Amino acid sequence: MSQPTTTPDGPGTTLTAPLGQPTIEIVREFDATPDRVAAAHLDPELFVRWVGPDDIVSEVVHWDARTGGSWRYVSRRGDEEYAFYGSFHEVRGHERIVQTFSFAGHPDSVSLDILTLAPLDGGRTRLHATSVFDSLQARDGMVASGMESGVVAGYRALDRLLAGDDGDAGGTSGPVR
Repeated sequence: MSQPTTTPDGPGTTLTAPLGQPTIEIVREFDATPDRVAAAHLDPELFVRWVGPDDIVSEVVHWDARTGGSWRYVSRRGDEEYAFYGSFHEVRGHERIVQTFSFAGHPDSVSLDILTLAPLDGGRTRLHATSVFDSLQARDGMVASGMESGVVAGYRALDRLLAGDDGDAGGTSGPVR
C-alpha cells in the first residue's frame, strides 16, 4: 500500500502508507453533512453498526466520547474475539477527532489518529484521517493485518447507515440525524 489504493466503489476510499514514514492516510467522501458523519463516529450505538468488515459483530464495552474520555470495544468473528481501546484526546464538534488506538493483541503498539471532516458542496463531507504509529514496523503490521479491506467495508456500511439503509434488524435503522 505504499502507493495510493483507490477502491472502485462509489466515492472510493484512498489509503496511503508512504514509504519510510510510520503513517497511514485515509481519504473518503460521504453523501452526508459533517455533523452526521461525526455522529456516526462518536455515538457508540451508531459506531458499532458500521465499523469493520461485514463478517464482524462489534460491541462497545466503554465509550466516553469527549476530550479526555476513553473507549473500548470488542469485535467478534465466530469464536475469534478482538479488543480495541484508546483515549479521546480532542473531540471538536463535527470538525476534528484526535484519539489513540490500540489493539489488545499488540498492547505495546499505539497509534495517534487524527480525523478531520470538511464540508463539501451539496451537503457532502470529505473525511481525512492520519494514523501516526510508534514505528514503521507497527505501521507495516497494521497494513499486513488486512486493515484496508476492513476500512473499505466499514465505510461502505457507513454509507448505508447514513442513507438509512443499513439493514439493522434490531429496529434502530434509519438515517443518522
